[in-house]
Amino acid sequence: MSKFWSPAVRELTPYVPGEQPRERLIKLNTNENPYPPAPGVEQTLRDFPADHLRLYPDPSATALREALAAEYGVATEQVFVGNGSDEVLALAFQAFFRQSRPLLMPAISYSFYPVYCKLYDVAYRSVALDDQWRVPLTAFDTDNGGIVFANPNAPTGHGHPREAIATLLERNTESVVLVDEAYVDFGGESTIPLVSRFPNLLVTGTFSKSRSLAGLRLGFAIGSRELIEGLERVKDSFNSFPVDSITIEAGIAALQDQAYFDACRERVITTREWTRHQLETLGFEVLPSQTNFLFVRHNAYQGRMLFDGLRERGILVRHFNKEALSDFLRISIGTDDEMTSLVEALEAICR
Repeated sequence: MSKFWSPAVRELTPYVPGEQPRERLIKLNTNENPYPPAPGVEQTLRDFPADHLRLYPDPSATALREALAAEYGVATEQVFVGNGSDEVLALAFQAFFRQSRPLLMPAISYSFYPVYCKLYDVAYRSVALDDQWRVPLTAFDTDNGGIVFANPNAPTGHGHPREAIATLLERNTESVVLVDEAYVDFGGESTIPLVSRFPNLLVTGTFSKSRSLAGLRLGFAIGSRELIEGLERVKDSFNSFPVDSITIEAGIAALQDQAYFDACRERVITTREWTRHQLETLGFEVLPSQTNFLFVRHNAYQGRMLFDGLRERGILVRHFNKEALSDFLRISIGTDDEMTSLVEALEAICR
């Protein structure tokens, strides 16, 4: 630690992202899409005039917000965009959750949530998952300064139907409910249609997973105008230009090819279900998933041993070194060939 750090920085435990290896591995550890972005994205990048880079981007990213509004059937004024959904979440924590009452979140969910709380001095209380590794929505009924959860949840993969979340919103009207839908396109049910009924609902999404744009960093939020305005106030007090000109154009191009989007996510879902069956045949417990990953464990083998065995065979998955999760692996869904290689490697390890 440095003597120049502020006390708040000394006390931080930063979020640890999934490894981005330099060596050539089958990479199934960070839930990236195994397929390239829509063809229109590549064409947009080729055609982008370099001379435009001397100019600042539109600080409101209006054209992109209009495209997102059309995609999700909301008004442009109900859409916010940022430099990845992580940034959008960070701005939301500052805008809505610095309250006298605690923020409620699942005890096992996206591990960036408690990091934001520490960074922004947000008091929070964790809610345990139920005995089937699901987020128990009824446990959020206590007095709170906000609620945040991923739906479907990460890393466990379970998603609640829209009306179950509507029931939660009917009970919780005095604080913001943030639903993080990073993985919703792989089998979940989006809560975006509920924003017209519930002014305290904020839904976040990302282009990193189902749109294959993790390398460009683009996220968004949809909610009532008053919530979007709160995000804008924080953004404009931090960075007025979070989304660059190239990313704006690429995001629009990604939204324009619905057929490609549908085909890619269906391929991921089909491969996921094939992989589930193969792993269950090998004796793995595989949690139900509405995401582009599987959360699995084997009663006869420790998670760390399986992780190391796969790494030795050139396959990288995610292992969480936490007591409750230490026997689990989170396995991103890759191409059919990559998942076949995974199954063959696990067959060799587990025989």
